[in-house]
Amino acid sequence: MTAPAAAASVPELARPARLRPGDRIAVVAPCGPVPEDRLLPGLALLRGLGLEPVVGPHVLDAHRALGHLAGTDRDRARDLSQAYTDPSVAAVICARGGYGAQRMVDLVDWPAIRAAGPKPFIGYSDVTALHEAFARRAGFATLHGPMPATAAFLTEARTRESLRATLFAPETVRTPATGHTLVPGRASGVTLGGCASLLAADLGTPHARPSARGGLLLLEDVGEEPYRLDRILTQLLRSGWLDGVAGIALGSWEECGPYEEVRALLADRLGGLGVPVVERMGFGHDPAAPTVPLGVPAVLDADAGTLTLDVPALT
Repeated sequence: MTAPAAAASVPELARPARLRPGDRIAVVAPCGPVPEDRLLPGLALLRGLGLEPVVGPHVLDAHRALGHLAGTDRDRARDLSQAYTDPSVAAVICARGGYGAQRMVDLVDWPAIRAAGPKPFIGYSDVTALHEAFARRAGFATLHGPMPATAAFLTEARTRESLRATLFAPETVRTPATGHTLVPGRASGVTLGGCASLLAADLGTPHARPSARGGLLLLEDVGEEPYRLDRILTQLLRSGWLDGVAGIALGSWEECGPYEEVRALLADRLGGLGVPVVERMGFGHDPAAPTVPLGVPAVLDADAGTLTLDVPALT
């Protein structure tokens, strides 16, 4: 009997072009409902960064029966497909996370998105399902970054500045995240990841990434108590998805319980992999979260506590 072939390493993805002042950025709502009183000031702040926001037709929709969704799955998918393929739009940003990206991801027009070519796509949290889809179904690098209808974007100048620098002057953000050593060492690979619970939920779906082998995995989450994080990480381990991962960068764990408990769990579940692990790098749900590219080659130096990009996030 022939042994199954090892999963290929995480590939480097096509990087979008940097933005220029005055570029149009489409705002879409692929996940949860968007409060207008947060969206409007967020749009003003996008303008303050030098961008011209264009709001999708269904961004302020609310699903008639399911209050946790921003309108129907089909409308949310159509907004994303149309925004990304609009040649007058230079980038696409999600208004907020919540829940719902998994429900609409298979309704997105991925052949049209591939044909349109790469452009910056920005979001985090539930948007992890779309980051993975852009990687797997389009071959495009994306940005794990802030969203305009969230508290962090509205209140934290550091969060907005990290996004602005990444979009307009990416060569100035070669070390987008720093943290502290959890497991020492140094590793190279292509960045991937996002919200741990979304990565676990993607397992077994038709277009799921088969493995994080050879990659630098970014992990964070919100509102998951330590025992639930244990279940999520254990599922990633038992499935073999973490086999051969080159290194792990850990972001924020907001509302996941006392950090010392979370840290003990992360060390217990990930320390045995024998790869460098850096904790408290801040990306994700942290109020001052940096923008970090996914699909870009980088070096994770756990001794120095740094993630350094081999190339700028955007061309």
